[in-house]
Amino acid sequence: MSNQDQSKGLDRRSFIKIGGMSTLALTLASTGLPGDLLTNKAHADELENENAKLQFNSDGKFKVVQFNDTQDDERIDRRTIELMEKVLDTEKPDFVVLNGDNIECCMDTELKMKQALNNVAQPMEKRGIKWAITFGNHDEDSSPRTGMYENDMLKFYSTYKYNLNEPGEPGLTGSGNTNILIRKSKGNKAAFNLWLLDSGRYAPAQIAGQDFKGYPTWDWLRFNQVNWYYEKSKKLEKQYGYKVPSLVFIHIPLWEHRFMWYGGVDLRTQASHELAMARHKIVGERNEDECPGPINSGLFTAMLDRGDVKGVFCGHDHTNTYYGNYYGILLGYAGNTGFGTYGLPGADRNRLRGARVFNLDENKEGVLVETHMVFAKDYGIDLTANDQSMDPLPLNNGGKEKEKEKVEK
Repeated sequence: MSNQDQSKGLDRRSFIKIGGMSTLALTLASTGLPGDLLTNKAHADELENENAKLQFNSDGKFKVVQFNDTQDDERIDRRTIELMEKVLDTEKPDFVVLNGDNIECCMDTELKMKQALNNVAQPMEKRGIKWAITFGNHDEDSSPRTGMYENDMLKFYSTYKYNLNEPGEPGLTGSGNTNILIRKSKGNKAAFNLWLLDSGRYAPAQIAGQDFKGYPTWDWLRFNQVNWYYEKSKKLEKQYGYKVPSLVFIHIPLWEHRFMWYGGVDLRTQASHELAMARHKIVGERNEDECPGPINSGLFTAMLDRGDVKGVFCGHDHTNTYYGNYYGILLGYAGNTGFGTYGLPGADRNRLRGARVFNLDENKEGVLVETHMVFAKDYGIDLTANDQSMDPLPLNNGGKEKEKEKVEK
């Protein structure tokens, strides 16, 4: 969102279900292995992989789909579900990430919040596809009225049979910070890793008595989260004997996303962008300013140092779909899946509703082979700039609990 929009007192939630606006703005927790077990590498591998619930297929391939900003209440726009289902049925992914702003504001009961969460869980649950979520700045918008906060949402998500979310690494800022290993097609070794980090909500009112007037008002990853990634990355390398290639999913973009598009910090011209396109091999659209927080988290320099992350993908800015190679690390957007939120102006409002696909191959260097966007327009979904809210899907969230009951009986 631009400073001009902020000066008018507007924020993202002002644009929910309003069309025709101008363009604006992983689940394996740390095992905590004792030192003596870490000296037994084989045993450590075995323990780590007990919770690595994903595995490459027999052909050495694996597919991830990223849905971003489904962002609606319990009466979700029916086309959001239609888009999710068509992507899943066409792409047949092995894993799905719901990467923040999964629900929206204005719900006034816990039941309605659960119905909203359930709406976006059902497409994967009905198909038996494993999935996990990260949190965005809007997920807690209804929490003060409903009493259901992020940790409560995590507990609710985890009751679904195919959900891989867990409480996350203790002691870190945010909720559900974790990583999910994907085993090789044969054996217990890790072939790839998914980092799921909570990029927060909104900047604090003040730090050291100074406010953030004039700066972006979104949140940022804290040092403890970046340090956890760094140390866990080193631990995985020590455990397996090699750096495990990976992807990072965060909701709010990094400052480096903004730098990459124009090929610099201060230059913001078409000429500088054309140079950046050639240098960083940028593809896709940018229809609004990137909206990072006021402070650079340092995640990018940590990833450069470790050399294991192949890409960082976000959402947050609904009408951006680009990605590029920024000094060896892909930085990109997944666009926006939800039809109930702001989009492009006028009749084009829903043109970029879509999802991002990642193709992995354990036999290729770096494992990440390619990534691309798929769009609602490709599936013949109605793109009319209107609201098509539907009744909540049947609440069905007891998969894991029911399985446990059967075992106990």
